[in-house]
Amino acid sequence: MRVMIDTNILMSALLFPSRQMNALVFKIATEHHLVLSSYIVDELLNVVRRKFKDKMEAVDLLLSQIPYELVYTPEHPKPGLFEIRDEKDYPVLYSAITENVDVFITGDRDFDGLDLERPEVISPAGFLEKY
Repeated sequence: MRVMIDTNILMSALLFPSRQMNALVFKIATEHHLVLSSYIVDELLNVVRRKFKDKMEAVDLLLSQIPYELVYTPEHPKPGLFEIRDEKDYPVLYSAITENVDVFITGDRDFDGLDLERPEVISPAGFLEKY
């Protein structure tokens, strides 16, 4: 199954590791196909540079050791694919849709209620429980 993780989940797993986050990353890395968009990777790097400079080595280590497919997020994604409150979330979900991701894991409530056929939008706890 193709699984995309939102930036907030990736940051939590990296900066605030817990049993649940470790289990999530392990499960995805060993049982599924992780897909990260260029937008998510860029956003992760920018936030860590700005707020957690001392964690840059950890980001490099994570991104160089975990197996994933990197997909490109267009600079100007086609509008109107779906409606979402926060315009910064549009490129993230746009990439998940156009790259045929099966599941999108996020903690961002702005993705709730979009009623998409695909990908399934789910929380980390929901993913671990279901899959």
